[in-house]
Amino acid sequence: MSRILAISDIHGHTDGVRLLLEAARYEPGVDELFLLGDYIDYDPSTWSALDDIRQLTAGGARAIAGNMETWLCSTPNERPSVQDAGPALASWLDFAGALPYYQLHTSFLFVHAGLRPGLKLEDQLPADLTGIREPFLLTRNPYPLPVIFGHTPTRRMGAAPGEIWVGPGIIGIDTGAKHGLRLSLVNLTNQTVYSCSTDPDNLYGDMRFTAWVSHPYALRK
Repeated sequence: MSRILAISDIHGHTDGVRLLLEAARYEPGVDELFLLGDYIDYDPSTWSALDDIRQLTAGGARAIAGNMETWLCSTPNERPSVQDAGPALASWLDFAGALPYYQLHTSFLFVHAGLRPGLKLEDQLPADLTGIREPFLLTRNPYPLPVIFGHTPTRRMGAAPGEIWVGPGIIGIDTGAKHGLRLSLVNLTNQTVYSCSTDPDNLYGDMRFTAWVSHPYALRK
């Protein structure tokens, strides 16, 4: 049976992504995998994560840009760290620069940060799709389909540290991998989450398999 899977805000932790996909028994070509941006961080040592993301997309995953990919592609020659990235930089820039800003599925809308309330999807600005916070987070049911997003760590929205956040027509899945909390792979079909620690003292340990009660469609009633 095909499943809809999503992961966001990896920030260089592609080894953790591989472990989560193995734990979930991800099947390319059968399961639908959505990657919601921020694959890298400011540290150039994380930029090779784009090679791993490109490999996943070659196997059928669908990736979108986050604010980190937008940052990497904007005026790169002005940053010494970018200049020192080496010969792989051009390939990374080509890949990151070609990523779309959202993916529309028949059951969900996938976006990195959110939507500007009151604007049609086709009129949304890249800056909002990759960087918006409160105007989107405070809007109930901002789109006809449930919106799956990252960018804002879920603990800032009231979730327990390392847990996803389910709101009115939206599901936040940035569970704080960048901040030493957890990296999460969400199974939207079965309402389950695979996650691992990104604490440097327990990197990719403490693997968990959890479920949530509220289905995103139920939030729209």
